[in-house]
Amino acid sequence: MQFAPAIVERLAKEARRYAELTDHLSQPDFAADPKKLTGLLRERGTLEIYHQLHERLRALVQRRADAEKLLADPEYAALAKEELEAVEREEPALDDEIKRALVTDADDRRSKVIFEIRAGTGGEEAALFAADLYRLYVKFFDAQGWRHEVFDVSPSDMGGYREVIFAVEGEGAWSKLRFESGGHRVQRVPETEAQGRIHTSAATVAVLPEAEEVDVQIRPDDLRIDTMRAGGAGGQHVNKTESAVRITHLPTNTVVVCQDEKSQHKNKARAMRMLRTRLFEFERAKLHAERSAMRKSMVGSGDRSERVRTYNWPQNRVTDHRLGENYSLEQVLSGKLGPILGALEQAELEERLKNL
Repeated sequence: MQFAPAIVERLAKEARRYAELTDHLSQPDFAADPKKLTGLLRERGTLEIYHQLHERLRALVQRRADAEKLLADPEYAALAKEELEAVEREEPALDDEIKRALVTDADDRRSKVIFEIRAGTGGEEAALFAADLYRLYVKFFDAQGWRHEVFDVSPSDMGGYREVIFAVEGEGAWSKLRFESGGHRVQRVPETEAQGRIHTSAATVAVLPEAEEVDVQIRPDDLRIDTMRAGGAGGQHVNKTESAVRITHLPTNTVVVCQDEKSQHKNKARAMRMLRTRLFEFERAKLHAERSAMRKSMVGSGDRSERVRTYNWPQNRVTDHRLGENYSLEQVLSGKLGPILGALEQAELEERLKNL
């Protein structure tokens, strides 16, 4: 088979960048700037797969060329034919590996995300549904062996959540959880409904890749940091000490608040992680604007305004609208999201390959 020239050139370009970074990192002056060094090391790490695939491609192409030369020699023709058959068996698999690697973004390999769940339309019932979503996700994280850390919670009067923000860390976290961004709708009889009528409420989910310090440069002069007393249900520190922290990024007017910890220092550190991630997401959106047409054709744009899933209690059914498939509500509520997320990953991969 023939490898598509455009695919080969794209792979070669990534491999050249890998070689360039390897050369740069061998220079002693790079060690003097730890942040720059960390960024380059991470970029080189994401490019290593392309370097390895490029080397395998070059070796396979050379094997074909050598075997074709030997075909003309009667003494080695039989061996050459066997080698060509072996090469032809290996080529399709390598071609598939290369294509899959080229349609995988570097961000897909991130292991840390910031997860935000907010109650939408539906009042107290929407807040209760937001709490249900949080609980099912925690069960999924536990099953995956992932860590999660709550940043901020705004409880409702009946035990739901108006908002809950937390960080998740684990291998493959971003590549799986990014599909959860969007509008989640629930259809059920609320606890507050006396006549047994089914209501429809909603919550929104936003999943963002957590930014590292090397991803976003934030100048101290661009920040306004305010401390205040924490509010809502909590421990003894609530409303007694100024442990809550609000950070405003003045150039973009982005505001984050963190009050879940008793320590002002810990709240500030968490707020900076949230701020860095939101600014990073803003930059990512701008950088990927040129791919908007392609992204719209995929299984989901990740827009939090897009309705992605409906949870129907009376029919014990969860419908993922991007897949057009139904799943067991009982299974999903127990944290068994694997079948849905796996199907979404496969659908997006197929769409990316079509657009390669």
